[in-house]
Amino acid sequence: MKVAILGTGGIGLATAAWLAHHGHVPVLWSPSGAGTRELAAGESLRYSGKIEGECRPEVASSAAGAVADADVILVAVPGNGHRTVMEAAAPHIRPGQVVVISSLCSLSALYLSRLLAERGVEVPIATWGTTVLTARRRSGTDVAIMTVRTSLHVATLPVSQAAVGLETCRTLFGDRFLAQSDVLATSLININPVAHLGLALGNLTRIERGENWPQYHYMTDSVSRLITTLDHERLAVADAFGLRIHPIEEHFHRSFDVPMTDLAEIARTIHARRGGPPGPTSLDTRFILEDVPYGLVFAEAVGKIAGVDTSVHAAAITLVSAIWGRDFRAENDLLPVLGLDGLSKDELLQRARHGWPAAKA
Repeated sequence: MKVAILGTGGIGLATAAWLAHHGHVPVLWSPSGAGTRELAAGESLRYSGKIEGECRPEVASSAAGAVADADVILVAVPGNGHRTVMEAAAPHIRPGQVVVISSLCSLSALYLSRLLAERGVEVPIATWGTTVLTARRRSGTDVAIMTVRTSLHVATLPVSQAAVGLETCRTLFGDRFLAQSDVLATSLININPVAHLGLALGNLTRIERGENWPQYHYMTDSVSRLITTLDHERLAVADAFGLRIHPIEEHFHRSFDVPMTDLAEIARTIHARRGGPPGPTSLDTRFILEDVPYGLVFAEAVGKIAGVDTSVHAAAITLVSAIWGRDFRAENDLLPVLGLDGLSKDELLQRARHGWPAAKA
């Protein structure tokens, strides 16, 4: 398959390496252009870790060029880039293609559905609860692939195309996907926002001082207690919509094959096995700048629709906004265009399962 990869961070480059390694044709597009400068000049992409080798992915100079003859379009940018990338790609997506979002946040699939509905186009939009790979971008031509998850959840918008979305993901990345009910579930299933918030608050001065600290070693009993409290609110929001998503302990069990014990013990086991990864060393970290507005703020907003108490989410958002000196509730650029205000639980589920309503003739 020919796969247009929108984004050239660690996940984008790792995905290109994985696909090329397994016989597919990746096409990379960097929204800024900077991420593919060396590759466009003819250099190879080197990859190491779980798979090793080098490849020569195609490089597109525009979203239109990347999408033009692709079988699959894969969105591989952080949450704060979803809206921009989707607006660039949507005018060029055509029937017969499949979109994959790695990974979904803040129901961004619904926004893409809206952009396509305005053109009278519907395609399967497969969404993941997290990424297949974890990776570190060493340079524009070098990426380390650290983890290949053994299982992760996928849901497709609209649900009538679920079989197509699931089969496409399995063709590209193997038989590691578990079908989930809808894209609201895959928006809520990502545990990064609650885990990263707890780690950031519990280790704030280490981050600010630029210290070297291994994440799992510092996921202490008290930090784990904050994380699991936030996680219980996340699960309560999902439960209010009739969704069954796994708790954070099961996420680590699935991802790292550790026993299902309490979170602090899981963290100790992971640290003993692999050490790191190192925690952030600057307040300019996605642990807060991405995960708070596109994870915690989104869960708080959906919780209000469901009438669920998310008071710890609310307190955490307010607290980190004060510490960082910025209003994180105002930084989610997807919520204003999702049209959630005034929706009931049933209406929100309807959109999460069937997509943006088609324009009336």
